This record gives sequence, C-alpha cells and structure tokens, in this order.
Amino acid sequence: MTVGLFGGSFNPPHEAHLLIAETALMRLQLDRLWWMVTPGNPLKQRSEASLAERVDHSRALARHPRMDVTAFEASHGVRYTADTIALVRARNPGVFFVWIMGADSLSDFHRWQRWREIAATVPIAVLDRPGASMAAMNSVAARALATQRVDEADAGGLARMHPPAWTFIHGPRSPLSSTRLRGG
Repeated sequence: MTVGLFGGSFNPPHEAHLLIAETALMRLQLDRLWWMVTPGNPLKQRSEASLAERVDHSRALARHPRMDVTAFEASHGVRYTADTIALVRARNPGVFFVWIMGADSLSDFHRWQRWREIAATVPIAVLDRPGASMAAMNSVAARALATQRVDEADAGGLARMHPPAWTFIHGPRSPLSSTRLRGG
C-alpha cells in the first residue's frame, strides 16, 4: 500500500489544500492520503482555531473515499515531523509513505527540526503553489537535495523509491491561503 502524509496546521483548511490532496492522490498514484492536522507548527504563530475545529473542518472538506483526516501528532504526543514520520512508519510496516507539502513549505523546509533526516527517511512530493515556485526551487533544501530530485513524469513511483528522493509536481493551483483567509 502507498500512503501520502499531508501534514499541516490547516488553519483554516480550504480548497487549495483539497486541490493539493487530490492532485497528490492522482499524480503519485496513492492508495490513501492522510491529512495530519498538527496541534501547532513551531515555525508559525499559535492557531486561533482549536485542533478539534481544524480537524472537523478538514473532515468536512476532505470527503474523498481515499482520504483520512487525523490528529495523529496530538494523539501520540509528538511535535516534530521527523518524529511523526518515524512513529507512522514503525506502526505501519510494509506501507510505503511519501510526505506531501506545498511549494511554499519547501522554501522553509531547511528550518524544520531534523529536515535532512526527514528527507533521508521518506520520499517527498512538493506540489506547486502560486507565487512559490521560484523561491521553492532556489531554497536551501532544494539546492541541498538537487541530485535526489526525481523527474515529475516518474512521480507515480515516488512512494516506492528509496529516499532521499523528491519531486516537484506542477498542476492546477489555487490562490487560496490560510494566512489570507485568517486576515493575517
């Protein structure tokens, strides 16, 4: 089985998140996609909406039969993506995982706790976001992982590739942003 891990604050979740999730399901040829709503992002200001509200709103949005919305980090007491991925993999032997992020997240990926460990543990799919392509492709992480980049045409096999492996997926984009929707 192949599963995409789509983590984020989802504060609030919106159609651009759903577009990324649907595009990832299709282009990565995933069996399932797990929305992993974080209790809080250490690199962002505290959420205004509670975790329960963000999970409920994400569930209302992600009504695809192959999508599941979880509060995995909160229910297992983990805070950082590297720990989340390690725990998910330990609890699901034999499942192939791929981490899914928007291009805007790749720009800051080098600031994530143990980002190199994440890249060495699970393949990564970066999905294009309006206004983020250039910064993402010139980011510290993209340059550091340049030789491990997989052609977008081979994205369907990414989840089964030995990490580090990552791809940048172009496709439909939405200008929606949680920050803008919150008025921030």
